[in-house]
Amino acid sequence: MAHTPVNHPARPIYRAIAGLTGLYLVVFGVLGVITSAGGELFAQDDTQVLGQGTNLGFSLISAVLGLLVLAGTLLGRNIDVAIDQWLAYILMIVSLGGLAFSRTDANFFNFTIPTVIVLMVAALVLLVAGMYGKVGTDEEKEAWQKARLVL
Repeated sequence: MAHTPVNHPARPIYRAIAGLTGLYLVVFGVLGVITSAGGELFAQDDTQVLGQGTNLGFSLISAVLGLLVLAGTLLGRNIDVAIDQWLAYILMIVSLGGLAFSRTDANFFNFTIPTVIVLMVAALVLLVAGMYGKVGTDEEKEAWQKARLVL
């Protein structure tokens, strides 16, 4: 895409922030698994971790997604950009779905409003990190700058 910057000067900062977001998802997931262990996979009860509603299923998913973000951050080479962007879109959809079903029987991830807010913020952070973390050659950077000036 012509509007995605290549070799942005702040890309190490964005990459570190994405890594911290992945670490948060892992910590939340592990604490959620510990808290909800022995219960149903998609229980709809009052289980809370770090002020957010969760259950065993969502905790496992959070831990796996966090590990995926951390793996992408460690690998780099624009793999992290793709992972961060795609997971951001997925997390946005999941959080909006959680908002829509939060007070119904269809709330199988046991979301609360703080869960929705934290998940949406994590998604936005990953999206920004994915947008500004692209690495390329000097020729790609020059092509991006030329395209930017034309727009």
